[in-house]
Amino acid sequence: MRNEFAQKNHLPGDIIQHSGLVSFIERNYATNEDGEWFFQNGPQRVYVDLDYTPLVARFYPDKETYLLKTTAGIPIRPTQCLMDEKGQIVFTAHIEVQYAPTTNETLFLKETKEVHVLLHDHDLGIFSETAEVQHACGLLGHWNWQGQKIAVESAISADIKKIYCTLP
Repeated sequence: MRNEFAQKNHLPGDIIQHSGLVSFIERNYATNEDGEWFFQNGPQRVYVDLDYTPLVARFYPDKETYLLKTTAGIPIRPTQCLMDEKGQIVFTAHIEVQYAPTTNETLFLKETKEVHVLLHDHDLGIFSETAEVQHACGLLGHWNWQGQKIAVESAISADIKKIYCTLP
Protein backbone atom coordinates (compact mmCIF):
# COMPACT_ATOMS: atom_id res chain seq x y z
CA MET A 1 0.00 0.00 0.00
CA ARG A 2 1.37 3.38 -0.95
CA ASN A 3 0.98 6.50 1.12
CA GLU A 4 1.03 9.99 -0.42
CA PHE A 5 4.86 10.23 -0.24
CA ALA A 6 5.31 6.85 -1.96
CA GLN A 7 2.80 7.77 -4.67
CA LYS A 8 4.38 11.16 -5.34
CA ASN A 9 7.87 9.62 -5.59
CA HIS A 10 6.81 6.52 -7.55
CA LEU A 11 7.90 4.18 -4.76
CA PRO A 12 6.47 0.66 -4.41
CA GLY A 13 4.94 1.17 -0.96
CA ASP A 14 4.64 -1.31 1.87
CA ILE A 15 3.40 -4.90 1.93
CA ILE A 16 0.08 -5.15 3.75
CA GLN A 17 0.63 -7.50 6.68
CA HIS A 18 -2.42 -6.87 8.87
CA SER A 19 -4.57 -10.02 8.43
CA GLY A 20 -7.83 -8.14 9.01
CA LEU A 21 -7.02 -5.59 6.31
CA VAL A 22 -5.92 -8.33 3.91
CA SER A 23 -9.23 -10.18 4.50
CA PHE A 24 -11.22 -6.97 3.99
CA ILE A 25 -9.48 -6.24 0.70
CA GLU A 26 -9.92 -9.83 -0.53
CA ARG A 27 -13.66 -9.76 0.28
CA ASN A 28 -14.12 -6.48 -1.57
CA TYR A 29 -11.70 -6.99 -4.49
CA ALA A 30 -13.38 -6.80 -7.90
CA THR A 31 -13.04 -5.81 -11.52
CA ASN A 32 -15.28 -3.66 -13.68
CA GLU A 33 -16.28 -3.44 -17.35
CA ASP A 34 -13.15 -1.42 -18.14
CA GLY A 35 -10.87 -4.14 -16.75
CA GLU A 36 -9.86 -2.02 -13.76
CA TRP A 37 -9.26 -3.80 -10.45
CA PHE A 38 -10.24 -2.18 -7.16
CA PHE A 39 -11.57 -2.85 -3.71
CA GLN A 40 -14.72 -1.26 -2.43
CA ASN A 41 -14.16 0.70 0.78
CA GLY A 42 -17.62 1.82 1.84
CA PRO A 43 -18.88 4.33 -0.74
CA GLN A 44 -15.47 4.76 -2.39
CA ARG A 45 -13.42 2.55 -4.66
CA VAL A 46 -9.70 2.16 -4.16
CA TYR A 47 -8.24 1.37 -7.57
CA VAL A 48 -5.22 -0.91 -7.64
CA ASP A 49 -2.12 -0.06 -9.67
CA LEU A 50 -1.15 -3.56 -10.71
CA ASP A 51 2.50 -4.37 -11.21
CA TYR A 52 1.72 -7.45 -13.30
CA THR A 53 -1.38 -9.62 -12.86
CA PRO A 54 -4.48 -9.04 -10.72
CA LEU A 55 -4.09 -12.33 -8.84
CA VAL A 56 -1.24 -14.42 -7.44
CA ALA A 57 -1.25 -18.24 -7.30
CA ARG A 58 0.15 -20.59 -4.69
CA PHE A 59 0.42 -24.37 -4.42
CA TYR A 60 -1.33 -25.73 -1.33
CA PRO A 61 -0.52 -29.25 -0.07
CA ASP A 62 -3.42 -31.72 -0.32
CA LYS A 63 -2.75 -35.34 0.68
CA GLU A 64 -0.22 -36.60 -1.89
CA THR A 65 -0.57 -33.72 -4.34
CA TYR A 66 -1.12 -29.97 -4.48
CA LEU A 67 -4.04 -27.69 -5.11
CA LEU A 68 -3.54 -24.52 -7.09
CA LYS A 69 -5.38 -21.50 -5.67
CA THR A 70 -5.09 -17.76 -5.59
CA THR A 71 -3.71 -16.28 -2.38
CA ALA A 72 -7.37 -15.49 -1.55
CA GLY A 73 -8.24 -19.20 -1.83
CA ILE A 74 -9.98 -19.18 -5.22
CA PRO A 75 -9.37 -22.51 -7.02
CA ILE A 76 -7.46 -22.28 -10.29
CA ARG A 77 -7.83 -24.67 -13.20
CA PRO A 78 -5.20 -23.47 -15.66
CA THR A 79 -5.96 -23.51 -19.38
CA GLN A 80 -2.57 -22.12 -20.37
CA CYS A 81 0.89 -21.84 -18.84
CA LEU A 82 3.29 -19.07 -19.83
CA MET A 83 6.90 -18.40 -18.91
CA ASP A 84 8.11 -14.86 -19.43
CA GLU A 85 11.64 -13.71 -20.21
CA LYS A 86 12.38 -13.39 -16.48
CA GLY A 87 11.40 -17.00 -15.78
CA GLN A 88 8.14 -16.02 -14.08
CA ILE A 89 5.25 -18.44 -14.52
CA VAL A 90 1.84 -17.05 -15.43
CA PHE A 91 -1.28 -19.19 -15.70
CA THR A 92 -4.30 -18.32 -17.77
CA ALA A 93 -7.48 -19.60 -16.17
CA HIS A 94 -11.20 -19.03 -16.05
CA ILE A 95 -11.78 -17.89 -12.48
CA GLU A 96 -14.88 -16.76 -10.65
CA VAL A 97 -14.21 -13.18 -9.60
CA GLN A 98 -16.31 -10.36 -8.25
CA TYR A 99 -17.48 -8.13 -11.02
CA ALA A 100 -19.06 -4.69 -10.69
CA PRO A 101 -20.92 -3.38 -13.72
CA THR A 102 -20.40 0.35 -14.14
CA THR A 103 -24.17 0.83 -14.36
CA ASN A 104 -24.54 0.00 -10.66
CA GLU A 105 -21.44 0.84 -8.65
CA THR A 106 -22.59 -0.85 -5.44
CA LEU A 107 -23.66 -4.17 -6.98
CA PHE A 108 -21.12 -7.00 -7.06
CA LEU A 109 -21.81 -10.06 -9.19
CA LYS A 110 -19.85 -13.28 -9.37
CA GLU A 111 -18.66 -13.86 -12.90
CA THR A 112 -16.22 -16.26 -14.49
CA LYS A 113 -13.56 -14.35 -16.39
CA GLU A 114 -10.36 -15.34 -18.12
CA VAL A 115 -7.57 -13.97 -15.94
CA HIS A 116 -3.78 -14.22 -15.89
CA VAL A 117 -2.43 -15.33 -12.52
CA LEU A 118 1.22 -15.02 -11.52
CA LEU A 119 2.74 -17.98 -9.67
CA HIS A 120 4.31 -16.82 -6.41
CA ASP A 121 8.09 -17.08 -6.68
CA HIS A 122 8.22 -19.23 -3.52
CA ASP A 123 6.43 -21.98 -5.48
CA LEU A 124 8.71 -22.08 -8.52
CA GLY A 125 10.47 -25.14 -7.07
CA ILE A 126 7.21 -27.10 -6.92
CA PHE A 127 6.43 -26.04 -10.48
CA SER A 128 9.91 -27.15 -11.63
CA GLU A 129 9.39 -30.59 -10.09
CA THR A 130 6.29 -31.14 -12.23
CA ALA A 131 7.46 -29.52 -15.48
CA GLU A 132 9.52 -30.78 -18.39
CA VAL A 133 11.20 -27.72 -19.85
CA GLN A 134 13.16 -27.70 -23.09
CA HIS A 135 13.37 -24.73 -25.43
CA ALA A 136 12.06 -25.27 -28.96
CA CYS A 137 10.39 -22.70 -31.24
CA GLY A 138 8.34 -20.82 -28.65
CA LEU A 139 7.24 -24.00 -26.88
CA LEU A 140 9.29 -24.33 -23.74
CA GLY A 141 8.02 -27.74 -22.71
CA HIS A 142 5.14 -29.18 -20.71
CA TRP A 143 3.80 -28.90 -17.21
CA ASN A 144 2.28 -32.08 -15.80
CA TRP A 145 -0.72 -30.99 -13.78
CA GLN A 146 -3.38 -33.34 -12.43
CA GLY A 147 -3.07 -35.83 -15.27
CA GLN A 148 -2.83 -33.19 -18.00
CA LYS A 149 0.13 -32.05 -20.03
CA ILE A 150 -0.19 -28.30 -20.37
CA ALA A 151 2.17 -26.66 -22.83
CA VAL A 152 4.57 -24.12 -21.33
CA GLU A 153 4.67 -21.29 -23.83
CA SER A 154 6.99 -18.33 -24.12
CA ALA A 155 5.55 -14.92 -23.21
CA ILE A 156 6.78 -11.35 -23.01
CA SER A 157 6.00 -9.71 -19.69
CA ALA A 158 5.27 -6.35 -21.35
CA ASP A 159 2.43 -7.98 -23.33
CA ILE A 160 0.84 -9.36 -20.16
CA LYS A 161 1.31 -6.03 -18.37
CA LYS A 162 -0.52 -4.22 -21.19
CA ILE A 163 -3.69 -6.11 -20.26
CA TYR A 164 -3.75 -5.00 -16.61
CA CYS A 165 -1.33 -2.18 -16.00
CA THR A 166 -2.19 1.42 -16.76
CA LEU A 167 1.05 2.91 -15.44
CA PRO A 168 4.40 2.51 -17.24
